[in-house]
Amino acid sequence: MENKVTLTMKEQHKLKMVIDYEAGKVRAQRAAELLSISKRQFRRLVAAYRQRGIAALAHGNRGRTPANRLPEAERNLGKLASLADTLPSPHILVRPFIRREAVLSSRIEGTRASLVDLYHYESAQNSFFEDTSDVREVHNYVRALDYGLDRSKTLPVSLRLIREMHGLLMEGVRGEHITPGEFRRSQNWIGGTKDQRLGSTIESATIVPPPVDEMYQALDAFEKFIHAPSDIPQLVRAGLIHYQFEAIHPFLDGNGRIGRLLVILLLIEWGLISQPLLCLSAFFEAHRLDYYDRLLAVSQRGEWEKWLLFFLKGVSSQALDAIARIERLGQLRAAYRERLRTERAAGRLLQTLDVLFERPILNIRQLEAAMDVPYRTAQRYVERLEEFGILREVTGHARNRLYRADEILQVLESTK
Repeated sequence: MENKVTLTMKEQHKLKMVIDYEAGKVRAQRAAELLSISKRQFRRLVAAYRQRGIAALAHGNRGRTPANRLPEAERNLGKLASLADTLPSPHILVRPFIRREAVLSSRIEGTRASLVDLYHYESAQNSFFEDTSDVREVHNYVRALDYGLDRSKTLPVSLRLIREMHGLLMEGVRGEHITPGEFRRSQNWIGGTKDQRLGSTIESATIVPPPVDEMYQALDAFEKFIHAPSDIPQLVRAGLIHYQFEAIHPFLDGNGRIGRLLVILLLIEWGLISQPLLCLSAFFEAHRLDYYDRLLAVSQRGEWEKWLLFFLKGVSSQALDAIARIERLGQLRAAYRERLRTERAAGRLLQTLDVLFERPILNIRQLEAAMDVPYRTAQRYVERLEEFGILREVTGHARNRLYRADEILQVLESTK
């Protein structure tokens, strides 16, 4: 049975103010006023909670808290980081894992594109009459994340980087008319019942983010919180930052995807992982209603603990999921390499295999470019891998043929 300690309403209010302050949601002076204490007293209160660390979040429920879920999340993420650091060719997994994250993060926002759809799109194999709007959104997520990963080598996570990624995310897709790459200049709102004539109205909205002038103050505090020295454990900070970005909702569209993308960049910037192999969006998508409810409960009732429990559970489970997928892909790669070991030109065929793990759906032109070989040579490699049952042609056409590595895709798309 859980050992619960009941907090008085006054203690709960103090705890909420400290957490809101640490998340950049409220300034020290305002928090002090709401607690009817001096600013100096409030700063002492913050210092006391910092000294107690995460236990301050936890003492309301000792059985199931961020404090006792944190070590598990840190341990599992550490296992993933260690595995990634020992991979002989980590780049061959980064590409498909980024695409899986892009598909699932975009699916939370209502797109229906699959990983297969994305690879088809990147191979320019879509029918002229096919609606590609959803898959373009997913492709833009890939572009934004790739850009963020490269740009963050010289520019830390910042409002500037966030705007630049948003510009790529919204380029040429629905929502492109509402200022891609720019913070909103008008009030927005989330949810609410719809009026037959006017659509969703602010009066019935579930959440109304801060107005523009307050939004800029909140963004300033948000950026400072990202870079300020803190005793708060980094995974907890990532959860706080993700919530805070969603609460500010600084763009007219694309906030959810940018908020999830930020978590990946921060974990890498803070050195918790070296490669973007954690697909946290898979957990959020599988528990979509809980994801929305937990975020909403922080805004409406200050339920930080439940949100952080949910967030840390997601980190922990997806770290284990990534480890399992990497191990299965490693086993598959070893089995393929053993089958090809005695072949003529085995070295080049083994290089072809690595391209397949990066691009499990591809055409001959893509292989030609990836390996820097003549077209006929790339075609010969593909034909040989077809004979081994590693690749399968999927169009049935004589020209513009497309090839698929089914077993690799099964590992990437599996929901188990």
